[in-house]
Amino acid sequence: MKTLYPEILPYQTFFLDTGSEHAVYVEQSGNPVGIPVIFLHGGPCSGTKPDHRRFFNPDLYRIILFDQRGCGLSLPFGELENNTTQDLIDDMERIRKQLAIAKWLVFGGSWGGALALLYAQQHKDKVAGLIIRAVFLARQQDLDWFAKDGAGKIYPEQWQRLSESIPEHAQNNLLQGLCDAVWGEDEVTKRRAAREWMAWGGQVSLGGEYRPSPKGEHATEKMVKQVRMELHYARHHYFIEENRILDNCDGLANIPTVIIHGRHDFVCPMEAGYSLHKVLPNAEYIVLPNAGHVAQGKEMIDALVAATDRFSERCGYNRESL
Repeated sequence: MKTLYPEILPYQTFFLDTGSEHAVYVEQSGNPVGIPVIFLHGGPCSGTKPDHRRFFNPDLYRIILFDQRGCGLSLPFGELENNTTQDLIDDMERIRKQLAIAKWLVFGGSWGGALALLYAQQHKDKVAGLIIRAVFLARQQDLDWFAKDGAGKIYPEQWQRLSESIPEHAQNNLLQGLCDAVWGEDEVTKRRAAREWMAWGGQVSLGGEYRPSPKGEHATEKMVKQVRMELHYARHHYFIEENRILDNCDGLANIPTVIIHGRHDFVCPMEAGYSLHKVLPNAEYIVLPNAGHVAQGKEMIDALVAATDRFSERCGYNRESL
């Protein structure tokens, strides 16, 4: 069974000039002359983590991580102006050009997987391959499942806490009620709603591994900004028209693609992975019977690392060839 590669540090970090108020954090690690791969984090607004470098053999891969606008180390944190899906796609192209990369492997999970597919649809000639984990298709039904009438049936206790974090009159439209709360003037309601939205995401993502924060813990201003960004994308339908991802996959048929989805993913249910595979029948489609949503656990790590190893082998890369 594959495990994560050893911890490594970046050999380069910089802030990308976006031509706007945003300065996007970018780092490179691994082999400077290896296979270029760009890692797309989820969220929106979760940011990258050091372990994200470890899905790739550092002897063979040139590993590029970046924090999307307003996320992680990118500045200013939580900024929503000029922060749309197209802006993120354009940032990826800026990174590619600045680093003089002809083609790269695009690796993304959840929201990062949606972004990977949207990028590939616009820049297919720049994509050497796709590894998509925990497929998120950014449809209305996907948002409804998470924030209206789906996952709440699996975790009703946590769902009730989320619902009750906003005024009763707003609970019939939870997403709008949460937006009103976190952009509102009432500090108590704002922070309570932000805390419970974060808790809801943690519960659905981690399932039985979720450990609630200590009772009475207050939401920080950073947490409020993170929740605002997640809701900013959700209330704007992720800045794409309905079903855009599935409707535009016909041009991706010749890109080597791996789809990996956990059967127990309750953030992005299995139907999404299956639907993507139906429009990309040539893709390698891997269902993990015991895995959930996050890129953790032996089964998920094994599948992801095996996928990056296979891609390097298909490219004819080995340590001696570099």
